[in-house]
Amino acid sequence: QVQLVESGGGLVQAGGSLRLSCVASGRTISNPAMGWFRQAPGKEREFVAAISGSGSNTRYADSVKGRFTISRDNAKNTVYLQMNTLEAEDTAVYSCASRTVPYFQRNNYFDTPASYNYWGQGTQVTVSS
Repeated sequence: QVQLVESGGGLVQAGGSLRLSCVASGRTISNPAMGWFRQAPGKEREFVAAISGSGSNTRYADSVKGRFTISRDNAKNTVYLQMNTLEAEDTAVYSCASRTVPYFQRNNYFDTPASYNYWGQGTQVTVSS
């Protein structure tokens, strides 16, 4: 089993920045593909950003492209989401997700919730306008 714990959420004014962290523990055998998703009240969970196990490839939702950056530190089993120029529409619970991948998929990223094996509990991000 893999446990994922997010941190770094909070209340910020529009235009501000936050950095989310997601630490993996437990049976972390190999560098998994990782993703960030968010869910606002009354809305479906939506993809935000993803990064391959190698860290070489990333993908972003159009709504956050140019404002958010996903990165990882495999030595620390941690993935980050740097969020800049935050907007009220970014308000949501942000969750990280992990997918165990074989070596030949080390450069692949995944942008659908069904692709992931493990999920964190989420961290609230609230952007005031």
